[in-house]
Amino acid sequence: MKIGILGGGQLGRMLIQEALKYDDEFYTLDPASDAPCRNISHFTQGSFNDYETVLAFGKDKDVVTIEIEHVNADALAELESQGIKVVPTSNIIKTIQQKILQKQFYQAHGIPSPEFEVMDGSSDEIRMPLPFVQKMNTGGYDGKGVQVIRTAEDLKNLWLEDSVIEKLVDIDKELSLIVARNENG
Repeated sequence: MKIGILGGGQLGRMLIQEALKYDDEFYTLDPASDAPCRNISHFTQGSFNDYETVLAFGKDKDVVTIEIEHVNADALAELESQGIKVVPTSNIIKTIQQKILQKQFYQAHGIPSPEFEVMDGSSDEIRMPLPFVQKMNTGGYDGKGVQVIRTAEDLKNLWLEDSVIEKLVDIDKELSLIVARNENG
């Protein structure tokens, strides 16, 4: 199979290294000329945010996947409509890309998560008691687009952008969890 990966970073490299035992070809698309996947895949330097670049990259692949969520999901939807398998689907990627949709998904499916409210970006009227965490709806990662508002004085730093306002919870330990399932569930 020809497997395309949007993003050629460390996660893509780990994916490819684990999958090298299979008889598949790996292709990566990344804006960095020195991306970690450059020497272990068929590498294309380009933007995984650009619609046309993603379409051109994915059109001849059997499967297209991601190693970073900040990709052009509309281009992936178009690839799906052309019969290219996209894993996870473009709809899932669109949910992952928006903190508001993530939180609403958790709520709708009974997945435990801190209390939250949605800030529409046009108002600084917040009902959540201090302290709380503000998470920008899109574009945040690795701590970017996230801030803790602890005091009334901190409210002056509030971003007036679409955001999730989340109750601050005490964290003893942070864990990453990867869950996978096959096509049969």
